[in-house]
Amino acid sequence: MASQLPLPQPKAVLRGHQAQVHAAAFVRNNQRLASGDAEGYVVLWDLTIVRPRAVWRAHSNAILGIASWGTDKIITHGRDNQLVIWKLAEEDEASLSTTLPLDPSSAPRPQPWILYILPVNSMNFCSFGFCPADADGTAEELLIAVPNTLASESVDIYHFPGQKRLHTVISSPKEEKTGMVMSLVLCRAKGAGGSLTLVTGYENGLAMVTQQSPDGSWDVSYRSQAHGQPVLSLDVSPSQDFFYTSGADANVVKHPIPQQAWSTYSAPETPTTTSSPSPPPESRVPKRDTNKPAKPKPTSLLSAALASAPKQAPIPQKQTVEVRTQPTKVISTKHSGQQSLRMRSDGKIFATAGWDSKIRVYSAKTMQELAVLKWHQVGCYTIAFANLDVSPSTDDRKQSNGGANETGSDQSNATTKAVVSKLVDVTVKDRRIKQAKETHWLAAGSKDGKISLWDIY
Repeated sequence: MASQLPLPQPKAVLRGHQAQVHAAAFVRNNQRLASGDAEGYVVLWDLTIVRPRAVWRAHSNAILGIASWGTDKIITHGRDNQLVIWKLAEEDEASLSTTLPLDPSSAPRPQPWILYILPVNSMNFCSFGFCPADADGTAEELLIAVPNTLASESVDIYHFPGQKRLHTVISSPKEEKTGMVMSLVLCRAKGAGGSLTLVTGYENGLAMVTQQSPDGSWDVSYRSQAHGQPVLSLDVSPSQDFFYTSGADANVVKHPIPQQAWSTYSAPETPTTTSSPSPPPESRVPKRDTNKPAKPKPTSLLSAALASAPKQAPIPQKQTVEVRTQPTKVISTKHSGQQSLRMRSDGKIFATAGWDSKIRVYSAKTMQELAVLKWHQVGCYTIAFANLDVSPSTDDRKQSNGGANETGSDQSNATTKAVVSKLVDVTVKDRRIKQAKETHWLAAGSKDGKISLWDIY
């Protein structure tokens, strides 16, 4: 009999949380992994040595979401109705505690510097969404979306660092009972000037896409109820032309994101003057007596008003938005309770964390199940992929090009020197940093307080 293939095993297991791990995110070019648990603790792991670099209690209740803003800011969203933005650069880590929540210690854990605190609604168990404030994608300003404080089916969008609420998006009419917003993603559509796009999943299984038009209004461009139970998670593809949802049922659904061609057109201009007919031939026109004064032609009041009125400006009108209702593909996985659906940054695969303790990896193109990762003995709650779009530094590119600005023997000598220098200067730390940046990490947080790190595909 042919021997069975060994089951895949994680590359590393991070042990340190005493409570359930609810959120995880790779930060600082994949050199750090931030994780948050049900007691409000955050651990910043150094993936080059697989050890904690900073530990603090960010919230008095469970953490719903974690993300990074640039390289020196971390955003946490807790069940204590607060969203906090922390300043935590690499040089700030030395002043913080490395005592893990699992370790019995009464020593105080200092907190990083707090930049902003935003009171938010956390009744929905829905984490925040965010995207750059401008279409260029710079990280200087940020937009953050959270469930509305009073109406849990609506979404508020805030601007940072101004902390000003810019929009309140009400996607469904009041008479429709969609329930609470369970998951959301805020992004900018590619093309059409980078218009804001809000993707939401609701308690009744409805998924919806709402897009901002040039006049500032929000229009629903897609809605579909492909889930029979609440939508637990969703994520948008890097190309931003579709998104996936998973729910408390066994369905995993692929939905389109319509690309709206916003346009304006002008109404036909109303003629303000009428053209006079061409004069009749000279033979038919009687000669005017030059000795008599010309008699003025009578003009009506309406003609005079039209002649003196300013020219009418073009009337901008918005193109009618077609609401699509059919999902692209629906598959029944026969495994209910898949949450924290995340797509990898290259858009090739996505994964889910299962209540049955298994991490399932799917093909983004065919939606076929590619792998089942089994290590935890209890349910998994969160998934995070490392970012594969980390570009090499300028020095690395120069070395790999062998000195593109040099020619002939100079170029050859420069290449040789660069290679020798690289071999000499590469240390164990450099190799670990390179490995942390380039490994296709998949992190999974579980109810047991542990985080498994997998290297797949």
